[in-house]
Amino acid sequence: MPILNKDMTLCISLSGRPSNIGTRFHNYLYDALGLNYIYKAFSTDDLPAAIAGVRGLGIRGCAVSMPFKEAVIPLVDELDASASAIESINTIVNTDGRLVAYNTDYLAIQRLLDRHAVDPCSVVVRGSGGMAKAVVAALRDAGFQNGTVLARNAAAGRALAAQYGWRATDDESAVHAELIVNVTPLGMAGGPEAGEQSFSDAAIAAASVVWDVVALPSETPLIRAARAAGKPVITGAEVIAIQAEEQFVLYTGVRPSPELVAEASAFSLRQD
Repeated sequence: MPILNKDMTLCISLSGRPSNIGTRFHNYLYDALGLNYIYKAFSTDDLPAAIAGVRGLGIRGCAVSMPFKEAVIPLVDELDASASAIESINTIVNTDGRLVAYNTDYLAIQRLLDRHAVDPCSVVVRGSGGMAKAVVAALRDAGFQNGTVLARNAAAGRALAAQYGWRATDDESAVHAELIVNVTPLGMAGGPEAGEQSFSDAAIAAASVVWDVVALPSETPLIRAARAAGKPVITGAEVIAIQAEEQFVLYTGVRPSPELVAEASAFSLRQD
């Protein structure tokens, strides 16, 4: 890592629950590629002021995580098609004070469907926030028509489902599908629901593939239960590696090798 200097380019993240995942991922690649960049994670109670800081201080890139992915939309200058299509942002690029927003979550979901050869089937997505929008949109666009949104916020769940021609429910006991996807904080380290399994054992037993977008820990209660049941899994660590790689390219203009991305991803999930 270069010594801090006046010419160093700063990139940041904004999240309700900051972690070291993005910080480790991006800084590992900056160091490996000899880039004069540094990355720092933040939270905020004043999102407009934080985004004004991104603009005013010339911060090059800003990753956006829950719960800010939708609230940040009015604060940027332009939405790339990847963000406008699903009305959710996870990446902001600042070029001379102009903020353009993207969504690399959508791309990550598409790539992982291909990587794991998951064909269209019945699917339940648990969640209704910004990341859930990216997941549902990517699944629908990949041909998943028989879908259900399971959400505690019944109104948000119905709105998301209606947008993509799916069903909605807030009753987990009534839902079973071949693919189940958790897009909520259930099972996320450091939160009040860290120990909670986001789908029941019965839902896991009925599924053919189990997917959790929670990246920390990568072995969430849901993923552990699915492995114990002998089910194929897709982890949040895989999601975050792809979306973070695309953010890195947007910020720096440099495409790291697959080997470097794998190294950075492994480093980002270390607990030391």
